[in-house]
Amino acid sequence: MHWAQIQEVGGLAGMRFLLRVYRLCGRWPFRFLLFFVLLWLFARKRIAREASREYLQRLHAFSKGTTPQPSARNVFRHFLAFSEILLDKLLTVGATDLLADYRVDGGEHITSLLEQKRGAIIVTAHLGNFELCRRLATGVRMTVFMHTKNAARFTRMMKELDPDYDIDLIQVTDIGVDTAIALAQRISAGGFVVITGDRVPLGSSTATVRVPFLGHEASFPISPYVLAATLQCPLLAVFGARSPDGFVITLRQLAESVSLPRRTRETAVVPYAAAFAGLLGAECLKTPFQWSNFYPFWALPESPKETL
Repeated sequence: MHWAQIQEVGGLAGMRFLLRVYRLCGRWPFRFLLFFVLLWLFARKRIAREASREYLQRLHAFSKGTTPQPSARNVFRHFLAFSEILLDKLLTVGATDLLADYRVDGGEHITSLLEQKRGAIIVTAHLGNFELCRRLATGVRMTVFMHTKNAARFTRMMKELDPDYDIDLIQVTDIGVDTAIALAQRISAGGFVVITGDRVPLGSSTATVRVPFLGHEASFPISPYVLAATLQCPLLAVFGARSPDGFVITLRQLAESVSLPRRTRETAVVPYAAAFAGLLGAECLKTPFQWSNFYPFWALPESPKETL
């Protein structure tokens, strides 16, 4: 079973209740209640536990022992960090004023494109709080590719907090000729198209490429790089992770332009995917518990059976 076919965990009423607890009582009472919810998930989700342990183990080896060990305690901390990320996303979307402290590293890349009235493809990952990046992009036309069908309840919660939440969301399975034309028009008008680069798509393995990630080869989608080559625009990477001093939004340029000759596309796409995997690995080293892919990431695409 593919990760995209997996049903989400948790009811909408439970999400509303925990969010209400946070708003009335603050983060620590919220964490107290959440502890017991996570204990249940921790006991029930064996594959997610094993995937978290595998990730922490490979990160620990890749960092030469400087990141947390793959112990049961740290796997539980990984689950806890995931829940905190979800809360941060809800708070970012639902707040009338921005609640979080933040700083931007590499903002000159966006500033330069805005001054030139040029658009770009932005590739991101399931790391930290991308909703903060969206919130900060005031005056920027941003179209986001997202797989929301396996997270319908969480998406509905986000829409309750902000009725305009899904205005510029496009399902990853909905890309057709009309969508491609619309994206090209948005890019030419100086807009930005956001797509995740750490979830393999449904279907043929030819839509993925194997590149090193944390010392081992893993499958990454080629769609962000094919899209950038097709639309003939710059390619950026963005991550929004929480640090002790607030959020850090990291922006990096992967390429001024992407060239993928048809005859050699399978090999030509490798450097772009590898560059993104390298940036993602660097973010994981800085924030080990904030990468939220709870399935066997290094397995072949058809292997995943469960996630959070």
